[in-house]
Amino acid sequence: MRTFPRLVSPALLLGALAAAALAQIKSFTLEEMVQTADHAVQGQIIASRVTHLDNTRDGADFYYTTVTIQGRTLDDAQPITVDVTFRGGFVSDTEGVFNSEAPAKDDVKVGKHVLAFYRWTDDMGGGMAANQLVAAHGGLYRVVEGTRGAAVLGRGEGYAIKNNVRLEQLESAVRLLKKK
Repeated sequence: MRTFPRLVSPALLLGALAAAALAQIKSFTLEEMVQTADHAVQGQIIASRVTHLDNTRDGADFYYTTVTIQGRTLDDAQPITVDVTFRGGFVSDTEGVFNSEAPAKDDVKVGKHVLAFYRWTDDMGGGMAANQLVAAHGGLYRVVEGTRGAAVLGRGEGYAIKNNVRLEQLESAVRLLKKK
């Protein structure tokens, strides 16, 4: 009877290690982010809503948060109002799903100024088609006004924008990358 636990433990360990290897988070350079995204928008969040999909063909409940951003495209400065969606959210204080890869609640409050990279996705899960935030929380950055103009707050090593950068410099970099 002792052989069963001895065989099960290594098998469980191998399974856990394999699952951990598959669940790696991808780091993005700015160039990779621009290549992956359909567009980037810089503007103010003017609305936020959570969508709950239940009894889906996948057999699970899904919660998605959609923020409406009014501003302009980063690559050509065209005015735009766009909905950008990410996984997770709450329709009430007790009903919803927390997603550790979602942007922080404070980052997506109505009134916040942000920069978001997004791409169209036909099915995020449960049949939800939307402009999906690229790289989960890694595709959203705060924008703040400073004495020398607007700046995008960097998020550190492994993020497409790791250091704080003036918005006009980032716009120039994105335009150059889009031309490649």
